[in-house]
Amino acid sequence: MNVPLILNQFLDRAVSLYGSKEAIYCDTRVFTYNELNHRVNRLSHGLKGLGVKKGERVAYLAPNTVEMLEGFYGVFQLGAVMVPLNIRLKPDDYVFILNHSETKVLFVDQDLYNLIEPVKSQLKTVEKIIIHYKEDYSEETDYDQWLSSQSDLPFQREFIDENDVCSLLYTSGTTGNPKGVMLTHRNNYLHALTTMHHLRVQDQDVLLHVLPMFHVNGWGSPFYYTANGAAQVCLRKASPELIFQAIQNHKVSIMHMAPTVLNSLIQYFEKNDPDITQKLRVVIAGSAPPPAFVSRLEREIGWEFIQVYGMTESSPLSTFSVIRSHLKSLPIEEQYRMKAKAGYQMIGCEVKVVNGFGEEVAHNGKEIGEVITRSNGVMKGYWKNKEATMEAIRDGWLHTGDMATVDMYGNIDIVDRKKDIIISGGENISSIEIEGALYEHPAVIEAAVIAVPHEKWGETPHAFIVLKENHEVTEQDIITFTREKLAHFKAVTAVTFVEALPKTASGKIQKIHLRNDYWEVKGNTPGRFVN
Repeated sequence: MNVPLILNQFLDRAVSLYGSKEAIYCDTRVFTYNELNHRVNRLSHGLKGLGVKKGERVAYLAPNTVEMLEGFYGVFQLGAVMVPLNIRLKPDDYVFILNHSETKVLFVDQDLYNLIEPVKSQLKTVEKIIIHYKEDYSEETDYDQWLSSQSDLPFQREFIDENDVCSLLYTSGTTGNPKGVMLTHRNNYLHALTTMHHLRVQDQDVLLHVLPMFHVNGWGSPFYYTANGAAQVCLRKASPELIFQAIQNHKVSIMHMAPTVLNSLIQYFEKNDPDITQKLRVVIAGSAPPPAFVSRLEREIGWEFIQVYGMTESSPLSTFSVIRSHLKSLPIEEQYRMKAKAGYQMIGCEVKVVNGFGEEVAHNGKEIGEVITRSNGVMKGYWKNKEATMEAIRDGWLHTGDMATVDMYGNIDIVDRKKDIIISGGENISSIEIEGALYEHPAVIEAAVIAVPHEKWGETPHAFIVLKENHEVTEQDIITFTREKLAHFKAVTAVTFVEALPKTASGKIQKIHLRNDYWEVKGNTPGRFVN
């Protein structure tokens, strides 16, 4: 008889084999897997007492805490659907998502309740709000008191099919209302099996939850680290100081994050030179990092860099970039450049880069096409949005909207989102390539490049730059630097120096805000450009 692929099996395994192990660290609290399981059972009993039934939605607005972690397994035992909410949205965004998802119960961290309180009256389906770390909101239920009043006896689970939806994840919605991505138990389960292999997850690992758990379930990390009995450190706030403190205190061996977060860690390390003795793997996804990041991380800090690629709609990871054994004789600088690419397909994933006719691009590192993928991780579809589902999944392939090249070794290199490709004088220019060059400048700490109008060339690259402390650089210095590093048509033609770049909660730079800010300043008239 086939055993259905249900995510609760991962916690069951951890309890069976690692039950007495101190494994979950949250602030000053420590929990064994047995204790985590008791809390999960209490949560399930409590949700059942609130009338939550199979298929109904339970939302979480919380940072990385044990309360967030146990939510996954507690919600799943009822066959209910977890709706993790981005903590950086505006109150009106939560109104749309909670009403669209028809959420029944909402868990909110005390520090984030101010985002919900102003719009409570607009929530049409939410019947109960429960507060984590409750302080003074007497009209809402305190989570700790509520949880402690529930039974911790084993919960009689609902029958769940592996193709049942387990989580509903809302995309950023930069071009309209957010879309709810439906991921199933099977999606997340098989993604976990694949990812734990490629990231070499073992029971002696200590994961620091830097990446928000709401972000595609923290790339599925609550599942495959739990399955392997690894220790997990929950970090409410991901500042460089707190990250390094956790690394030292808990002997962290692996972290997941966006390139911008890694950049902040590199800067902190250079200034403070913390004493880190253990080997550490850093898993990076998002926009392609500059090879300089790889070199500095591996040479100067001594940590291993692993690039991965994916999207919410594919559970999310589809490719990873580790140097294969037969390519380790390549020059080290070439290996660093290769490591910064999206890489090659994970086991169980098919990934191609195709042109407008659906034909695979040449493996020459030059021809640009769209990344498409099919795997057991591809979503069931968008919640209540058949039209968007049909647009995204065609002939069984998920169309990512990411543009890429493929090198002679079969490594995929993301060059941009479709909307971020710069077309100047008929040439396609990758903003990511320009950003990689800018990061090589000794004064640049962060950089983002967008297309802006140009009378002669149609559009040209415009850079937004954050400088390091006590560094002074002019616009012309940056323009000249990119002309020295790149073909002249790829060089930036104007620069805006800023104090900070807008980012998502996971650390991804939001270019949509840079475009909006640019037009707010410039109006409909292009600014000054250098030819």
